[in-house]
Amino acid sequence: MNRTKIKTLNEKYEEYAGKRVKVCGWARTIRDSKNIAFIELNDGAFKSCQIVVENQKINNFDEIISQLTGASFEIEGTVVLTPNAKQPYEINAENVVVAGTSASDYPLQKKGHSLEFLREKNYLRPRTNTFNAVFRIRSVAAYAIHKFYQEKDFVYCNTPIITSSDCEGAGSMFQVTSLDLDKVAELGKVDYSKDFFGRKVFLTVSGQIDEEPMTHAFCNTYTFGPTFRAEKSNTTRHAAEFWMMEPEMCFTDLSGLMDHEEEMIKFVISYVMEKCKDELNFLNNFVDKGLLDRLNNVVSSQFVRLSYTDAIEILEKVKDKFEFPVEWGVDLQSEHERYLTEQVYKKPVFLYNYPKDIKAFYMKQNPDGKTVAAVDLLVPGIGELCGGSQREENYDKLVARMQELGLNLNDYTNYLETRKYGTNVHSGFGLGFERFVMYLTGITNIRDVEYCPRTVGSI
Repeated sequence: MNRTKIKTLNEKYEEYAGKRVKVCGWARTIRDSKNIAFIELNDGAFKSCQIVVENQKINNFDEIISQLTGASFEIEGTVVLTPNAKQPYEINAENVVVAGTSASDYPLQKKGHSLEFLREKNYLRPRTNTFNAVFRIRSVAAYAIHKFYQEKDFVYCNTPIITSSDCEGAGSMFQVTSLDLDKVAELGKVDYSKDFFGRKVFLTVSGQIDEEPMTHAFCNTYTFGPTFRAEKSNTTRHAAEFWMMEPEMCFTDLSGLMDHEEEMIKFVISYVMEKCKDELNFLNNFVDKGLLDRLNNVVSSQFVRLSYTDAIEILEKVKDKFEFPVEWGVDLQSEHERYLTEQVYKKPVFLYNYPKDIKAFYMKQNPDGKTVAAVDLLVPGIGELCGGSQREENYDKLVARMQELGLNLNDYTNYLETRKYGTNVHSGFGLGFERFVMYLTGITNIRDVEYCPRTVGSI
């Protein structure tokens, strides 16, 4: 008999009433009540199903009730509707096979473990309700992103993970080498000509530099993959390994970019709210009681468009509220961003035209000579969610800016060449996927939306 997924039964149990099915999964609980046992069985569905095991019908009843939480089972039985019970149906077992036993030291025998404890058991935490919901939402959100861009005829491109260029110019990159570092230490010098690529290379911080030449062929592209930053920042919002989704669009200015971002964010949130109702309701009840109101607010709101200069004027009027000083030219902190979205406008805000000196080299220089056509999307509850810009298409201005920042132009040859062969007004942005998942789930620590988080001092 083929296996029926518990999620399918949960959604269509009335159609299965009186039918024999086979279910497989892990025991969340096993309760023995004289000659009847109850197994709460879960196979990855958010809601488990109850299995009723009667001693008189099952030959290996004693083996079954001796099993511990975490054991796996293959069960055949009949679906019985239970409209007056807590669950709408249960399965009356007719054949039970113990597929895998569980040891007595199984860490999840009790409920109510803290998130900190579960981080130490990351290989088991997807079996809990909280992380079942988080990782299901992460999966659905990733699919929704691909769905959105594929339906708009964007070309999905896979940019290199190993690179020689630093997209952000910040220098916080992981170096990749095949050299024997012990021998390097003995010699006291490094000969990169003997390294695998014959030069110094790193793990990428962004796919943008390699993506833009593809965009100049297909007009609209996106990349969605792992990125790495070696910042020694041990906050709840930073990880050394994370995923970025980065679309690039030719013939699109800053205003068009903001239109696109707003449409995409609303689409993904709406899709997750449609497909993950049970998961979101659980998280709204037990993790963040304002989650659903906040997501509904984003979907139903028209996003504010506010210049950096105007934002500074607003913040300077209440500067005593903040830990970090506010003045024109500073990079805004999370407390400033959240004040604008949560106190002033109470909805998402596009903050645009930032000072040139605090933004990356590739951003379009505005005529004022002081600002660039950069835009960050700020949302209530978290602050910055996306960062993007209109890209500098003028070859001479781009080279001058790179030289001003001391960048090696040879590391960016392909990128610069696009400015010589049919360049145009083009724009793009980056969405830190983990931060988006944090926003979708109400989870406040990035370590809890990654399966195996990599953070400073911890692998």
